[in-house]
Amino acid sequence: MYDERDLILEARHVTRRFPAPGGRWLTACNDVNLKFYRGKTLGLIGESGCGKSTFMRFLVALDKPTSGEIIFMGKDITKLKGEELRQMRQHVQMVFQDPGGSFNPKMKIRDIICEPLLNFGRIKPQEKDIVARKYLEMTNLPGDFADRYPHNMSGGQRQRIAIARAIALEPELIVMDEATCALDVSVQKTIIELVVRLQKEKNIAIGFIAHDLGLIQSFAHQIAVMYLGNIVEILPGEAVESCRHPYTQALLSAVFDTKMDFSKKIESIDSEIPSPLDVPPGCPFQNRCEQCQEICRIESPVLTQVAAEHFVACHLMRE
Repeated sequence: MYDERDLILEARHVTRRFPAPGGRWLTACNDVNLKFYRGKTLGLIGESGCGKSTFMRFLVALDKPTSGEIIFMGKDITKLKGEELRQMRQHVQMVFQDPGGSFNPKMKIRDIICEPLLNFGRIKPQEKDIVARKYLEMTNLPGDFADRYPHNMSGGQRQRIAIARAIALEPELIVMDEATCALDVSVQKTIIELVVRLQKEKNIAIGFIAHDLGLIQSFAHQIAVMYLGNIVEILPGEAVESCRHPYTQALLSAVFDTKMDFSKKIESIDSEIPSPLDVPPGCPFQNRCEQCQEICRIESPVLTQVAAEHFVACHLMRE
């Protein structure tokens, strides 16, 4: 059970709609409710285009929802403006999928790491060398990397720099947008180990977007599964094998493991995901679910608690 005193950020009924040609609307996030706790990792998983990154961008105020609230430190950050919004940003940092794209190629690593600290008056310009080396070593990189440029470093090293920059401000929450998907498997492992260590040392909350259910279950305390903008299941990271939603079960069956039984056929979802501009009424997963019932085509299911910290949005749970 989570202690509500450790609650850092709460998204309440967050919905985001984008206008589309023909007077239609694309719903990227539909009534999303999630909580982030101090010292815990929430993994958000789903197919490309399901709304994961759109939702996480709200947490760092890079976009605003159409409706709903995002409560951080007692304030709805969707309503913040000007200096109050700027000050909030130091408490919620983001590590992007492509770290190179978020760096100024003309800046040295020293300046990349220290820029946020200088912006908020945390350090003086003459302290950059010492501070940069401190955070480089904290992320298992040599201190003399401070004199390098981003293009002189590998993808894994650049991702460590992005993490160093994110933790420099000692934030309450770090959002990681598929921060390991472009890395080799061996490098992924070291990055995840680094993130887990830093979380324990600094007691920060982490929101981690991923496609790989096998990866996310290895370190996330809680996992939320998203499909076509809807949260269809929330469960503890160590209880993924007990997932109940047909979509989560399909994701789990597709996880490759060297210890798996190769004599058994890998189950797949044969049908295509519907267009987000033309989501059918009722359950969004109905046209791909072999257990679809008549009620699934009429009524949209709501998240129902089926076990401790385990919620499922599926009409099958009524049985």
